[in-house]
Amino acid sequence: MKTLLVLLAAFVLLEIAVRWYAPRWGRRALMHFRGRMDRFKFASRAAVRTRLLEDPVIAEAIHAHAVATDESELAAMQRVETYIREIVPFFNVVAYYQVGYRLAGRLLNLFYKVTVEHEDQAALERLPRQSVLVYLMNHRSNADYVLVSYALAGQVAISYAVGEWARAFPLEHIFKSFGSYFVRRRYREPLYHAVLERYVQLITREGVTQGIFLEGGLTRDGRLKSPKIGLLDYVLGIARDPAYRYRIHIVPLAVNYDRVLEDRSLLRELASREGRTRPSRLVQFGEVARYLWWNAARLSTRRWRRYGRAAVIVGAPMALDEWFLHNRDLFELPKPERLARVQALCDHVMSRIGMLVPVTPVPLACAAVQSFDRDFIPRAELLARMAEMRDALLELNGRAVRHDGGIEETFERAWRMLRMRRVLAADGEGFVVLPHGRELVSYYANSVAHLLGSYETAVRLRDALPATMVAGIT
Repeated sequence: MKTLLVLLAAFVLLEIAVRWYAPRWGRRALMHFRGRMDRFKFASRAAVRTRLLEDPVIAEAIHAHAVATDESELAAMQRVETYIREIVPFFNVVAYYQVGYRLAGRLLNLFYKVTVEHEDQAALERLPRQSVLVYLMNHRSNADYVLVSYALAGQVAISYAVGEWARAFPLEHIFKSFGSYFVRRRYREPLYHAVLERYVQLITREGVTQGIFLEGGLTRDGRLKSPKIGLLDYVLGIARDPAYRYRIHIVPLAVNYDRVLEDRSLLRELASREGRTRPSRLVQFGEVARYLWWNAARLSTRRWRRYGRAAVIVGAPMALDEWFLHNRDLFELPKPERLARVQALCDHVMSRIGMLVPVTPVPLACAAVQSFDRDFIPRAELLARMAEMRDALLELNGRAVRHDGGIEETFERAWRMLRMRRVLAADGEGFVVLPHGRELVSYYANSVAHLLGSYETAVRLRDALPATMVAGIT
């Protein structure tokens, strides 16, 4: 009994200490990072729920749902409350900055050398405080959420749209405490989309900075995918009020890696769509176990090597006032015509993102390997091709990471990773692409092929992956 009382007293004291210290801890984080912090992030979930339930558009959607499904309006209202609980986050500044940022920094820097570059940082800093920023980015890895948040922590706290994959304990709690909201993919119920649309428009009007993966999901083959317009269309909907047309700014952002942690799993998903058999869960579990054991052994014996670079390039902000000026009748058009114009905007932004994709050592080396129509490449020819490609990148404004270093240094960084992963093997005065390495070569080459000018055709012709629809890159 005494032990129970001691534990209870300790718990109460801990709760009091946390409640007293957490606000100070949060203020200290904000003062340290001096990032752009949207006040509406601190709105309680109850306040957001109240505003959504009082929204006349949602009320109309509830009535329409009841008529269409023969469900009572009370049941439809309960359904809406379920959607609100599922979607709305509970941002915690201590979790985001003091815990999330520190943990992200340790994990990312354990696995990668993180680099962040701005196309025009001064332009971002000049934007008025009342600007509504929407970061649109490509999607290479589930680590993108962590990488981009970490890269931008000193500038802004981003609220992501997160898919259903993260709706599992403890990921759901973590993402919601970071201010991310959840989206059901491929869920077509009009009532749900009415709630989601009005929530997205509510936080946009209140100035919450959002991050949207424009491709709608991870690329399975390394290429940029065609952009999805759903969430951006919701965001643009606030411009029905002309006052917001001058406040919305899109910031294109591109990421790339020397190693995507889930690359082999993504390639297996791509293969399964062609009808190939995927390994059993037992086999996959064994592979994960071997991976964890191998890397734990490398850490314990101090033989750990990072996986190369994780690079982020933040583009110059794009004001949408001129676009709205050229599309004054946007909200008077039939929905298909309006969506077609939004799609054209998305295609343009995707083109901008494509031109920003950073070219790290492994993708550059893989593109050079891919451009040869053979499996054995002499070292001298490979280095010469990499140098030619890097020069083409710089001429075409492609972002070659560490372009100031020698091409041999760049290749050595790539070679360490490709050798460790058994993609390439040394053979005399050259290198051989190993039998199970060609798909990975294609995957990484595809991430930068659109930047290579005259070499793009040679890289594409050698591609070992099935052709899929890609975004138009000009």
